[in-house]
Amino acid sequence: MSAVSSVQPGGEGLAPEIAARSPLQLFWHRLRQDKVAITALAIVVFMVFVALFAPVITSVLGLPDTTTQNTDLLGDFGEPSGPSSAHPMGVDKRGRDVASRVIYGARISLTVAFVATALIVVIGVTAGLLAGYYRGKIDTALSRTMDLFLAFPVLVLALGLGVACADGCVTIGGKSLIQPGLMVVIFVITLTGWPYMARIIRGQVLSLREREFVEASRSLGARDRRIIFREILPNLVAPIIVYATILIPTNILYEAALSFLGVGVDPDKPSWGAMISDAISIFQDAWWFMFFPGLALLITVLAFNIVGDGLQDALNPRKAAK
Repeated sequence: MSAVSSVQPGGEGLAPEIAARSPLQLFWHRLRQDKVAITALAIVVFMVFVALFAPVITSVLGLPDTTTQNTDLLGDFGEPSGPSSAHPMGVDKRGRDVASRVIYGARISLTVAFVATALIVVIGVTAGLLAGYYRGKIDTALSRTMDLFLAFPVLVLALGLGVACADGCVTIGGKSLIQPGLMVVIFVITLTGWPYMARIIRGQVLSLREREFVEASRSLGARDRRIIFREILPNLVAPIIVYATILIPTNILYEAALSFLGVGVDPDKPSWGAMISDAISIFQDAWWFMFFPGLALLITVLAFNIVGDGLQDALNPRKAAK
């Protein structure tokens, strides 16, 4: 919308211009006012940068590879050495550098979180749109399927599926489609997470489908596909973004929990959850082995949660712009 100006009575000149703000400008204006959310967003960007450029960062810092074992760094009784100039976060009980494993652990955690969240959003939004818009038998079938998945203890179901898929699952023609490692973790998280997204979207669609703009489109002869994708789905962008942002830290904790329990990624690959699990037996003698991956996990999850809260406030149309 173009700026609007008016001439004051008496010809004293033009009044100050009044420029309309787009929804994106209003969103960014509100988000910038939340200093805590901006700080958390900077931390999230930094963690993503670390995950993307983990090899470069470890090379610049002069850190060894994550699989390099150096028994010379262990004591006479096999105890690991603490932080030093060469190893700023110490080494683990196999003589592997903790700092390089923490850096590469960010890559594993964020990969699982982003991929699983994307799959959950696609499946959950699709199921929620179909259930909420068509209702009837489709709604009943999808809702009962959601209830079935929601009735299971999530972590117990994930452990069972993780063990069952340890050698691959979903076999077609003798070939396993779900390979052990990252694929199993992503599959388990997606399978147990999509009903929550679908429930939220279904509730929103049940309300939106009765609104005047949907009735107007239907009276003009618009087809169901057009109403769903052109009228209803754009009004779901805000809740989808907010819930997806909240899902990411949840999935990071989910991956860490599965790795902690031994059903996560390959043990040779660094994972924050697996590192914390390995540190339990030597925590009293090597506090750094648990402290640094735990601190990285805490900061990442907390930053994503704060960003999610900030996005929710910024996308709230009822919040007055200051």
